[in-house]
Amino acid sequence: MLRDDDRPDEGWHDERGLLTWRTLFSADATPSDTLVTGVAELPAGGFLTLHRHDQAETCYVLSGEDMVTLEGIDHPIRSGSNVFVPGGREHGARSTGVAVLRVFYVLAADDFADVDYVFS
Repeated sequence: MLRDDDRPDEGWHDERGLLTWRTLFSADATPSDTLVTGVAELPAGGFLTLHRHDQAETCYVLSGEDMVTLEGIDHPIRSGSNVFVPGGREHGARSTGVAVLRVFYVLAADDFADVDYVFS
């Protein structure tokens, strides 16, 4: 059992994005396989640049508002929204609200290090 504050903050503050995340379950740190989970936060004005990775991903919005771009189409999301991204599809996000956007994510991978982010 883990709480998100049990894990260290990681993040990007460069051209890849302005966000932080805490990986919760990943084979490098927990006795788990086939799924990586975590919580990501984008501050007001935060973003995750368009990218793709081989693994499918789902994200559930815990709080805040956002615009998710999936294969060139913008989709507004907010607390309670869930997004599925098939593996290999281009996607990205940008915070559109004034509050921090918090998202619970799941990737179909054994280890977060196995997820190769290819930025557009």
